Amino acid sequence: MSDRHGSVEEDAVERPARYWVLRGIAGIVSVPPLILVSAFIGFGALARDTGLDLGHTVVMTGMVWALPAQIVLIGAISAGTGIAATIAAVTLSSVRLLPMTMSVMPLMRTEKTPRAVLLWLSHYIAVTAWVEAMRKLPALPRSARVPYFAGFGTTLILLNLCAVSTGYLMAAVVPPHIAAGLAFLTPVYFLISLSAAAQLTADRAALALGLVFGPVFHLVAPEFDLMWTGLVAGTLAFLVHRWRRRR
Repeated sequence: MSDRHGSVEEDAVERPARYWVLRGIAGIVSVPPLILVSAFIGFGALARDTGLDLGHTVVMTGMVWALPAQIVLIGAISAGTGIAATIAAVTLSSVRLLPMTMSVMPLMRTEKTPRAVLLWLSHYIAVTAWVEAMRKLPALPRSARVPYFAGFGTTLILLNLCAVSTGYLMAAVVPPHIAAGLAFLTPVYFLISLSAAAQLTADRAALALGLVFGPVFHLVAPEFDLMWTGLVAGTLAFLVHRWRRRR
């Protein structure tokens, strides 16, 4: 194991950063990014139906990036929600990205990594980028992780800026229910990926409890359903895990 690890580290030293950037770009050619592209095509069509122009839609995708937050935003716009309430809703929908960011950053950070670079890369972290980072970064030498993720994340955003533009321009021929179905592909993929990656009892319990409490809180408190589902399901899953460990 040590010899193999050493050879990988030596290979990372010999390879320039641009090699790992190109490897990250090549990592786009896989199923998860293609699913995300399909979802953003659907989102582009939905944004046009809401009344947004193409420029606003593209800028929103680049700045907000996380697709659920964008759907919350255009939903608030179409409903005529006030600015303060809209900001609060989008912020709450994006709180879930904080633990994702906190789990990925230690994988990439080194003593020489500038903080500005980590802040830049943290913007890329949403469902697809997080799943791919957790799956691929641990297998890479530490010095290769920042350039790899930079190549992957930058290409992913640029690709989906093109996808949302395509969906916007195709809105005249794409029925609304098909556009909504395309946007729904991302959470379905996320659920399947988490189920496959769940190893601990807490992971499996959190997924199961989230599926149970999600519909309940959507009926009881639809404005805060995601927050309450995560809080209650996550806490109960943690308690179940602690109970099993004590036994």
